[in-house]
Amino acid sequence: MGTHININTKIMNIKVNTTLIIYLAIVICCTSCVFAPGSYTYAERYELNCSESDLIDAIEKFKIENPQYNTPNHLQLTDGRSDNKDNWYHVYFSYKNEHEIIYTWVQGLDKTTTIFAFVSISKGDTLGYWKNINDDFSDEENNLQKEKFERLILNKIKKSME
Repeated sequence: MGTHININTKIMNIKVNTTLIIYLAIVICCTSCVFAPGSYTYAERYELNCSESDLIDAIEKFKIENPQYNTPNHLQLTDGRSDNKDNWYHVYFSYKNEHEIIYTWVQGLDKTTTIFAFVSISKGDTLGYWKNINDDFSDEENNLQKEKFERLILNKIKKSME
């Protein structure tokens, strides 16, 4: 009789442990999708063969030569780092006709490779309505936004560095 109770107890422990493991696996999978690792997880990253300072100089030159892409003064958006510990050099552009503000950042990986990331778009004449690229748009709208950014901004900046 004692052996029968031990076998039932062992079977019950296996069932409880298996259920617990399955439950934990489901919880981990679900939360990992919601809480994606890293900052700017959905940003569209463009790897450029240049130093960070060269890219920043090219962006500044682009904005001087193409003032239509500068953000409206009343928004008080300033390009640059938020402090000396900031990993990203933040850059804002504007599509004035569409009433859209484009948020990007620049980060040097090493002396000859830099990431230029297209992060999000704020629609309207005020801030606060940000939508992340590669996340908050339909596939069609997302592709249109990336193509527009590449055509109007990225490719012109890249060309100026050739």
